[in-house]
Amino acid sequence: MANSLTPMMQQYVEYKDEHPDELLFYRIGDFFEMFFDDARTASRELGLTLTGRDGGLDDRIPMCGVPYHAVDGYIAKLIKKGYRVAVCDQVEDPKLAKGLVKRAIVKIVTPGTALNESLLEDSRNRFLVHLEEDDGVLCLALADVSTGECRWFTANGSERLLALEEQLFRLQPSEIIYKAGIPEWGDLEDWLKNKLPGCACASYELPAAAPDFVKQHFGDIALDPLVRETVQGLLAYLHATVMADLSQINRLERISAEQYMNLDATAIRNLELIRNMRDGGKKGTLLDVLDFTSTSMGSRCLRNWIECPILDIVKIRERQDAVEELAGNPELRDAIQEHLKEVFDLERILSRLEVGSANARDLVSLRASLNALPPLKERLQEARAGLLQKLSASIQLHQKIRDTLAAAIVDDPPFTIREGGMIRDGYDLELDELHNIARNNSAWMAGFEQKTKASTGIKNLKVGYNKVFGYYIEVSKGQTSQVPPEFVRKQTLVNAERYIVPELKDFENKILSAKEKIESLEYYIFNQIRKEIREEIPEIQDTARALAWLDVLASLATAACKYDYHRPELNIRGEIRILDGRHPVVERLLDKEIFVPNNVTMNGTDERMVILTGPNMAGKSTYMRQVALLVLMTQMGSFIPA
Repeated sequence: MANSLTPMMQQYVEYKDEHPDELLFYRIGDFFEMFFDDARTASRELGLTLTGRDGGLDDRIPMCGVPYHAVDGYIAKLIKKGYRVAVCDQVEDPKLAKGLVKRAIVKIVTPGTALNESLLEDSRNRFLVHLEEDDGVLCLALADVSTGECRWFTANGSERLLALEEQLFRLQPSEIIYKAGIPEWGDLEDWLKNKLPGCACASYELPAAAPDFVKQHFGDIALDPLVRETVQGLLAYLHATVMADLSQINRLERISAEQYMNLDATAIRNLELIRNMRDGGKKGTLLDVLDFTSTSMGSRCLRNWIECPILDIVKIRERQDAVEELAGNPELRDAIQEHLKEVFDLERILSRLEVGSANARDLVSLRASLNALPPLKERLQEARAGLLQKLSASIQLHQKIRDTLAAAIVDDPPFTIREGGMIRDGYDLELDELHNIARNNSAWMAGFEQKTKASTGIKNLKVGYNKVFGYYIEVSKGQTSQVPPEFVRKQTLVNAERYIVPELKDFENKILSAKEKIESLEYYIFNQIRKEIREEIPEIQDTARALAWLDVLASLATAACKYDYHRPELNIRGEIRILDGRHPVVERLLDKEIFVPNNVTMNGTDERMVILTGPNMAGKSTYMRQVALLVLMTQMGSFIPA
């Protein structure tokens, strides 16, 4: 079949053969087209009209397509339905191409690597997980390419699958890849799909000749061989799909059982920490009660604090000190939250800049976010809590980038970065000169029109422009006899004729050339600014993390003030003593009723057990969950309703 296909269709088939498991989006002009079975699938799943194209075969080749400027939305729909998509774009200007336009696979979009806005939730991560096992030790590595987070976890012994289930339930990954043929796992994919319905799962073989991505991203870091292999496989998969440097992934953290409370999947589910048991939504959860965050980064961080309460008593008290100060200083807390409301999702903006999917509007959001930092940092100077002072020190002002963005990017840039309109006047001398040529065309046309009227004696002659025919001289049918011989007919209308002359044609070429140069130069300047920002990605990420923590602390302080929470005292005696405790979620769901406070005393010696009795629906399970939630809130550094 391939020999009979047209050259373009041969090129398509070559790329499709390389990506049999993905739907191939193939760029032709202003559209991304799909052919053969991919076209049938896409037309069915996306509601597109299935047409045909002559491609050298006896029958027309099935085809459907979407506009290039709307492709992300269509890809997102396919990802939500469980498909993978390979994007084959034009990598040279079709106007300059000699023969077939050069194309290349520029990215492979999968559930765990997607950066489409419509697939990302502000308040939660979109994790990709890679699993490996060796000699009874199981290793999990995860990354969120949209935020730059990367972590690893190991478990061994007979309980390793249970430990894996707990981590996966907490992480709720969008995609899991694993090494094919791992012994003792049985049918892992079926097991994963049963535990995490809706999560994409597939085996993956690490490329033999892959670069040392661990060293490239994290330097000379000391890792156990299994951990290194697992992280290397994760990064190799990301590079093979996203096809970018991914410099936003520059910090590797360990998920340690010694650092966090051990919350199994049953506890997370039954305590309704993040998702309720009714419909899986946020309403009626601890997250819903505590979430007064002002930023997407803070919302994700709060979610992590709730799911991973810490064990270090010094760090817990450090958080409590910060919450106490913010709760006791409403002016400072309000000022912090007002400034944070001006901060956009820095983590995801940086990731889009790194992978090349950002536009000038992202730079405007980055500029607004960085401009909020100086007054925020100034207000933090009055903070006395140690953690607040540490966070203030971590917030850098990034003056150089702020100055560049203020001078370079207009306030309301277009969505596209290829058609100009992004760069301020005065930023680049060459660009200003080109703009002067393009903007002065109206004055030139008016002068040319008056001059032509005088030289021809045609009083109602008009000089105009449209996108199809370019510049023209329009003469009504009744005066065409007065047209001089140098006028060349360009278009015939019902009541007029349109002409072109060499002087007008030269002006048209000059204007069109200026516009093309403007678009090219603005795109170049945009990429130079992007390069400047990329050099400071680690520093901006440190600032973003500090802002997220600050946002969570302010949120917990707001909840404490709003709901009359108090600071719990910590002890290492294994004692729980709660006076006038209240269930943090149930009391918020009550309309006109008042939650009746209750007490509990337990310790590690003579009061290790409490026996609850009472009729059905008397509140026994609510009482038990209340105790668990108050302990968990204490461990995360929050004040509690008691």
